This record gives sequence, structure tokens and C-alpha cells, in this order.
Amino acid sequence: MRDLDELFAALSKSAFRKKFHLQGKDLVYLQTKGLPTIIVHAGDFIAKRLAPAVIKNDGKQTPFRGHPVFVAQHATACCCRGCLEKWHRIPKGRPLTQDEEDYVLKVLERWLHNEM
Repeated sequence: MRDLDELFAALSKSAFRKKFHLQGKDLVYLQTKGLPTIIVHAGDFIAKRLAPAVIKNDGKQTPFRGHPVFVAQHATACCCRGCLEKWHRIPKGRPLTQDEEDYVLKVLERWLHNEM
């Protein structure tokens, strides 16, 4: 896992990652529900779509829109196990530990907070 300041500095240099921002319904949803509620949603998405050792549709399990967390996942490279390995140094092929799930939540929370 990476230092968050180092991670966000690297993400800011990626043409693909830096193009993601909350807009329209996703931004309104975040502002209406509040960050604490959205982070609860994020925890559920991570547990179901990212934490298992084997994900049948890995690399395609995270939609690009429809929830602020989905946008945040793509913006922060927390969208699939391949990106977690490449950007966050979290290996594929095994379940995420609780510390790793907590780390992903911190990454997503920081990005969402910055978008508000």
C-alpha cells in the first residue's frame, strides 16, 4: 500500500485518472446523502466487488457512472484488482485484508472529500 500523498501525486500525472470528476446526479447524490453515508456504500462495494480473491469479471466490475463511489474508484485506480496491484501494490489472487479494505476506503474518502 502506498502513502496517500505519494499516490495522489502519481494519480494527478495520469491523463486517464485525472479526467474523472463528479458531475450532475453523482455530485448531487454525494452532497445530499453526505460523505459518511457514501463511505458506507463504498465499504459494501469493496467487500462485494473488490475484496474477493477471484472476481469473475475482474477489470469490468466497476461501472463508470451511477454512483459517486464508482467514479471515485476509477479516479483513484481502486476499480479492479489489476489496478490495485499496479497503483497500490496490493497483490491479486488473494482476498483483501481488513487493513487493505480500510486503505481503499481512505483513498476513496479523500478523493470524494476533494470533489465536494
